[in-house]
Amino acid sequence: MTEIRKREDIEEQYKWDLGTLYKDDASWEEALGNLDTYIEKTASWSGKLSDAASVRGLLDDMFSLYTQVANIANYAFLRSSENTREAAGQSMVQRTSGAEAKAVTASAFWRPELLSLDDEKLKEIIGDPLCGPYRFLLEDLVRHKEHTLSAKEEQLLASFSESINASGRIAETLMDADMVYEDAVDSEGNRHPLNDSTFILLQSDLDRSLRISSFENFYAGYRQHINTYAAAYTGCVKGRTAEAKARSFASDREMSLHDDNIPLSVYDNLIETVHNRMDAMYRYVRLRKRLLKLDELHYYDLYAPLVQEEKAEYSYEDAQKLVLKAVAPLGEEYGSVVKGAFANRWIDVYPNEGKANGAYSAGTYTSNPYIMMNYTGTLDSISVIAHEMGHSMQSWYTNHNQPVHYSNYSIFVAEVASTVNENLLAEQLLKEETDPKKKLSILNQYLEGFKGTVYRQTMFAEFEREAHAMAERGESLDRESLCSLYETLVRRYFGEDLVMDEQVKYEWARIPHFYMPFYVYVYATGYCTACALSQMILNEGKEAADRYISFLKMGGSRYPIDELKEAGVDLTTTEPIEKAIDQFERVLDEAEKMADLLGL
Repeated sequence: MTEIRKREDIEEQYKWDLGTLYKDDASWEEALGNLDTYIEKTASWSGKLSDAASVRGLLDDMFSLYTQVANIANYAFLRSSENTREAAGQSMVQRTSGAEAKAVTASAFWRPELLSLDDEKLKEIIGDPLCGPYRFLLEDLVRHKEHTLSAKEEQLLASFSESINASGRIAETLMDADMVYEDAVDSEGNRHPLNDSTFILLQSDLDRSLRISSFENFYAGYRQHINTYAAAYTGCVKGRTAEAKARSFASDREMSLHDDNIPLSVYDNLIETVHNRMDAMYRYVRLRKRLLKLDELHYYDLYAPLVQEEKAEYSYEDAQKLVLKAVAPLGEEYGSVVKGAFANRWIDVYPNEGKANGAYSAGTYTSNPYIMMNYTGTLDSISVIAHEMGHSMQSWYTNHNQPVHYSNYSIFVAEVASTVNENLLAEQLLKEETDPKKKLSILNQYLEGFKGTVYRQTMFAEFEREAHAMAERGESLDRESLCSLYETLVRRYFGEDLVMDEQVKYEWARIPHFYMPFYVYVYATGYCTACALSQMILNEGKEAADRYISFLKMGGSRYPIDELKEAGVDLTTTEPIEKAIDQFERVLDEAEKMADLLGL
């Protein structure tokens, strides 16, 4: 297990270089102090939107403001992630939050003011060559007209944004900074530090006593604070529900999907199709029980390796080579940029005391992308690099091919880029491996990825759909109702071969994405799309790779469903989901064959 060191003890080459944002904290302070100039310039257009020239001037100034805000916010967020226990970073985030709210409030007038113009005038402005660079953005604005409030109402709602988002920050702070767990103890009595970064690693250990101990101690922490988590989540849901009602949406789910013009049927079809193919998941659960030689399969057995062999450990340098080899089918340019990302310190590699858990890709239009992770030397950690590099490469391609106002591509397509990389890595490893035990281990990694990204994320999506619907019906979202809902779904998605441990019902509280409502379903749709695209790239070669790279360059210049159609996948049908589960079953077939070959 990777030692958790103090940040100052980690070598510089393994820490990101934030210089493409600001050279130091003092430069960030200066930028924050200058932000009012950009805010005032944007706000000065209020009441003046009457023709193409004024609209173009506003949009140019507004996106200059947003660029500055993004730089300030990203730097603060990245710095705070380095050590969540340090007050300086948390203070930067809090100050940024206020600046963001101020910027949003200052620019809140533009949509309602523009939409208050008569249809003919609006059509004239959109058609004017002066506004040509913003045409798609303006046409999309018109699509939102019926859900846009008056200028005064929009400003009022924007002023509440910081308070509405407070629930997520409360839960995040509790999770990252305040939660303390008893050490996990292995079968020989050795103690192991337990936190969000080490939990899954301990759950993946061969020592079942260690898995049980880490499982029980981890969820004991969540049980102790479950009322606080329930209150925080309730605040998040009710805030979103109130906004949806104010904007005349039938539900906050409809509001969430409306921005990307995603039909509700895409969300519902995902859940329904996965429900119809639960047998594949149950079959995998049975295989796991069989290979682990267990009379009872518990939740703490779901991440245990399927083959009893010494765990492979990979240096970070080994990981870089494997990722570069995996993405080679995407072309020379793609590989060259990834190589530069490793060399130029885009990545904050190792865990350190107080560092935020998990992994993410961040960055802005004027900076290089950044990747935060907690590398532990496992194959899973290498998959994390591939995954987050997919996000970063989409940002890189978008920022080099789109203007700033189309640089924020939809989350709906973001998970495609990350998972294509994961799939290419898995396929490359399977292609090269000849040892049955090692191959079974890789196949398990593939199956685990699918289980976690399609079945598990669909389960999360169903949890969100039902929890928000309960709130909209006026039902209570207390600890009992939330825990009961989650337990019911776990039983549905894992089947009768999994023994339901009492602690499982608290797991919902540790899912940070629930505070970004109706986000998790895109992991599942993205994975299914990525299955199709990665197979196209491997089977068709350069033509499919070029089509995929063109997709990465689109950013937010089109609706995500249309972008994916150009790449070759139509998510308005169930076909991509069905084909992805077919792929899951093929990998499952191969895993069963390897198990038979090994006599397991």
